[in-house]
Formats: sequence, C-alpha cells, structure tokens
Amino acid sequence: MTIYDSVQKTKLPFIPLQEGKVSLYVCGPTVYDDAHLGHAKSALTFDLLRRVLEANGYQVTFVRNITDIDDKIIKKSIETGRSVQEITTHYINNYRLDMEAIGVHTPTLEPKATESIPAMTRMIGQLIEKKHAYVISNGDVYFDTQSDKNYLSLSNRQNTENISRVEKVSEKRNEADFALWKAVHDESVSFDSPFGRGRPGWHLECSAMIEQHLAIEGCEFAIDIHGGGADLLFPHHENEAAQTRCATNHNLARYWVHNGFINVDGEKMSKSLGNSFFLKDALKAYHGEVLRFYLLSTHYRGDFNFNEEDLLSSKKRLDRLYRLKKRLFGLPFEPIQTTTFTTQLLDVLNDDMNVSKAYALIDELISSANDTLDTHPKDKIIRQHLLSSVRYIEKVLGFGEENPYRYFQFGLDDATKAKIDDLITKRTEAKKAKDFATSDAIRDELTALGISIMDTTEGTFWESRD
Repeated sequence: MTIYDSVQKTKLPFIPLQEGKVSLYVCGPTVYDDAHLGHAKSALTFDLLRRVLEANGYQVTFVRNITDIDDKIIKKSIETGRSVQEITTHYINNYRLDMEAIGVHTPTLEPKATESIPAMTRMIGQLIEKKHAYVISNGDVYFDTQSDKNYLSLSNRQNTENISRVEKVSEKRNEADFALWKAVHDESVSFDSPFGRGRPGWHLECSAMIEQHLAIEGCEFAIDIHGGGADLLFPHHENEAAQTRCATNHNLARYWVHNGFINVDGEKMSKSLGNSFFLKDALKAYHGEVLRFYLLSTHYRGDFNFNEEDLLSSKKRLDRLYRLKKRLFGLPFEPIQTTTFTTQLLDVLNDDMNVSKAYALIDELISSANDTLDTHPKDKIIRQHLLSSVRYIEKVLGFGEENPYRYFQFGLDDATKAKIDDLITKRTEAKKAKDFATSDAIRDELTALGISIMDTTEGTFWESRD
C-alpha cells in the first residue's frame, strides 16, 4: 500500500508504527454551522482511507475531533441569544446525521475541545518549561516560533510568507507567533488554568488530543497518519507539528494526507462568494449514496468541481450498480469470497486510493456480470461470486449498500409512498383471492404512476422509473 505524503510530496510505502495497527487522526468540524460539501469531501476521503486500511487487515483507531469552543461559536451565541452549549449540541447532532447519510463510519473516538482542557494546559506547561512559549502581560500565552528550528518544515514556506492572519499584538516576540491560550476576563465561556482563566488556541487542540488518545510512548512519531483539508496544511498543521515536536520531543505524524478543495461551478467554495452548498440541502434532492459516489469519483488530492450536470451523470453510473444488484436480489447472505475482482479492486485502492481505476473496474464488472447473467441466469455459483464482488464494493467503497428497490424510491414523498404501498397490499390480496382482473387493474394504475413492481418469494418490491 502506498500513500502520498504532503510533506515529502511523493507516494511512500505505508509502514505502520505498530504491526497490524494504524492510528489515524483527522481534523473535525468547528460546530457553529451546518456541514457543507467541503466538509463532506474531507470526511469521505478519510472514511475511504480507513476502509482501505481495514480491508488490508489493519486494526484502525480513527479519531476525529470536535471544536466546540471557538470565537465563531461565541459570535453566533451573541447574535442568536442561544447558549454556546445549545448551539454546539445542535450542530454536532446535525453533522453526525449528515455523515451517516453519506455512509461515513463513526470514529473510534470523537473528543470535544471542551472535554480536553487538562490535556491542553498540560502541553502549554511543557512548552513554557522548555522555553518554547511565553506569557504576555494580559495573560495570553504564545508559542515562540523562532525557538523551533524546524518551524515551516511541514509546509515548506519561507519566513517572508508566514504573515499572521490575526490582529497584531505588540508584545509578541515574532509576528508568526501564535496563541496557545487566550486570557478571558469578562466572558463566561472560559476555563481555569495555571495561566489564568481563558480559552485554548485552536492549533493547540489537535496536538493535545493526539497526545492524550493516540501517542505511542517512546516512538519517533505520535501517530501514523494525520489528515485534513489542503487549507489546513498551513498554518494549522504546521503549528500542530511545532507544538508537538517542541513539547514532547517526537514528531506528530509519519504521514500527512490532505484532500483538495471543492469548487461549485468553478468557484472555490467560500461563504464570502455566497456559494457555500450545505450538505443538508443536497441530501434533500439526492440520495446520500449518490452524493458519496459522486464526491469520491475524482482523486482526493485534486480539487473537485461540483455541478449538477456531472452529479446526474454520476448517478446514472451508480444506478447501473443497483440494477445489477436487483438481478442478484434475494440470494442468501454468505461471507464475502475472494474473487479476481476483489483482489484487483484492493490493488488499485492501495495505490494512494486510485478511485478512477476503481470505478473503471466496477464499470467492467457490471458489464461482464450482465452479459454472464444473460447467458447463465440461474447459475448459483456465478451469482454468488458476483454478489461477493458487489458486497466487497459496499464494504470498501461504501456504496451499493441500500436495498436496490428502496434506492430507486428516493425522492418520493411519504404520502406517495403510502399510496403505492396501499395499492400493492390491495393487489396482493386480490391475487390471493384469485381476483386477477383487480390485480391487473392495480398494476396498470401503478404503471401510470411511473412505478415498476417485481414479485419475489420475499414479497413485492417497487421502484420509481423517474
């Protein structure tokens, strides 16, 4: 298995720190608003990476943090009159529901910033003791970037590029120095610490959580893989790496993995451009698996241009998988068998998650499977092998998991579904009573509604043809 390392800018063989185990940490959401497509792209990237690692037999500990204390959250609290806890609880729940809808597996651990204050103040203490941090007169604590000879080695930037994004503070030793602790004297959203009451800096959060939950004692690296969006490489990940290196004397991660940006009709997603596309809105119009299939369809490191024309074309591609699954519907569940296809699929995904080749293999499988089923429609062994291949797609890529008939029901409102179910029940009763005239009339009515039905030994299933 190879992974592209953002620091060395090349694909590297993946060698875990501990045999058979992988530690994977990904920067999670700041919960002051709903998730947008950029959040979805990043979450899907690392969900796929986790699935591929697990398919290779690794035991993966996957940690994704939640930033539930931040200036943006406090600002929203002031603007809306709602408490910080009310806001964060609301958006945490929404985020989890959105992730579930697109098939993202729940993390092994999901620590919150507000629950990790002791770990953060402990790391600040280590940095002050080792002369890598200093306290200014108002109680703020800053990281001294000049004290770290390897600062900027992660992003490979020059000092002249390292311009502070926040307001200037006269007591900072260097313009690039960043806050580890922000003193707070007149707000309720603050915490006690050895440095006075205040709030942690954002960059500190992830370093402290990794040390608390994942770091391996005595190892050169704290974790195997650290991931996030490309926009986090600098300053966030650069600052994380510096904090960990200086506080603990080990490096933060052996591999750094970053996903590209989302563009909407050619423009970089940004609220300032007014084109931030919330995931919850997309899920109202499209099945979660359709969005998953589409957002995974280009390589994770490249920027993704989201437009509905491409989305609809992508959906037709996924529809073909579900139509194959319909032909295999009703086969008893059996453990996944190793087939030529499953071996090939894992091989291409092991090449830095090469989804283009993976999707091409799936297209080839669907075409050859349909030809084979046309010739040998009742061959049980062939059908079981094909079902194993489909189930492997479900396991590793996370789509194709839905009942194929329910998949094609998406988009119909509850009232329409209830009407169709009622007609099917009446048709079943008519057939039992051998009232075939009524049964045929109901089928014609369903056809007029754009509904196809299929009678199986497990009951009657239906789908929308639209």
